[in-house]
Amino acid sequence: MPGALEGLRVLDLSRQLAGPSCAMMLGDLGADVIKVERPEMGDETRAWGPPFVNGESAYFLCTNRNKRSLTLNLKDTRGIEIARSLAEKSDVLIENYRIGRLAQLGLGYEELKRTNPELVYCSISSFGHTGPDRDLPGYDFMIQARGGFMSITGEEDGPPTKVGVAIADIAAGLYANSAVLAALYARQQTGMGQHIDTALLDAQVALLANVGSSALCTGQPPQRYGNAHPMVVPYQTFEASDGHLALAIGNDRQFASFCKATQAPDWPNDERFATNPKRVENRAALIEEMSPFFKNRTVAEWLALCAENDVPAGPVNTVDRVFEDPQVQARGMLVEMEHPTVGTARLAGSPLNLSKTPIEIRRPPPLLGEHTSEILTELEYSEAEIDKLRREGAV
Repeated sequence: MPGALEGLRVLDLSRQLAGPSCAMMLGDLGADVIKVERPEMGDETRAWGPPFVNGESAYFLCTNRNKRSLTLNLKDTRGIEIARSLAEKSDVLIENYRIGRLAQLGLGYEELKRTNPELVYCSISSFGHTGPDRDLPGYDFMIQARGGFMSITGEEDGPPTKVGVAIADIAAGLYANSAVLAALYARQQTGMGQHIDTALLDAQVALLANVGSSALCTGQPPQRYGNAHPMVVPYQTFEASDGHLALAIGNDRQFASFCKATQAPDWPNDERFATNPKRVENRAALIEEMSPFFKNRTVAEWLALCAENDVPAGPVNTVDRVFEDPQVQARGMLVEMEHPTVGTARLAGSPLNLSKTPIEIRRPPPLLGEHTSEILTELEYSEAEIDKLRREGAV
């Protein structure tokens, strides 16, 4: 069955995480994604490790499946010309170069739309193409700091803490993906492509969600709560007799059900804890009473009791155990595929589930330049011409 985006070509001029993850999602949905990389070096993430598996970076593997790799030297006019030829034949271009750099090479949106007005050109940068800091460099870590995430992450009396994955990059890739799909839909109505300007900082600010709204409504900076929730109680981790579990009680009914099922003290009838606003107000007192209560049973026993009584709770899994979770495996979130050097590559699956046009993981993450000859042949370069380009360092 063809993918939802089969027939679309995506030219991926991005590196690292945000752009490549956006392009990979389009590839999962059926698009033909051509990843342009520097000769010999490639995407920086090919060298980000350890861990490496038979020389392949685990970081690179996570975000580059369903792509073909083409090496191009964009300091060589012939490499630029090949990139222009591909852009003329592409539906989407994704890039994360420093602002203005591709325009200097004749590969900016204004230049390319003259020969391909239908092109959807997606730029991903740290701070966007407008504003006083548009030219500043940036990475996810410092964007998490500047975007407020670190101020609300970590223990209440501890230092500001980053999220354990590059959340600003990932969010920017997701927002960029949504914008690309919207622009493709708009193109169906107008026949014209457009420029998409996605910034990591914008994505990080948007992710502040209800916490950001609280600051806007009150004028006060939110505090850190560690594993607790600022607006819902009890909604945090607790220590059982053999480990930790996450209890996520979201309303008064669930709180009463939990207390009844587990033979907890009569907290629902205590005026301090009867409603969620009261529990938030008296958080410290309730948690002080609840914490010793959890040490009477194992994590498994608590989870079984909660599941039987429709109370949300889960184990605090290490990442290796996540991929052993039967539910994770049943949802197809662990994928195994053959890779030319890794052997059997184990990858996280796609959360995109479409009933009529399901995603398909067709290609493993490519070797550097693996498809250079194939793609240049499609552009009608002869074998002799391709050999000459290789010898002279253009590809």
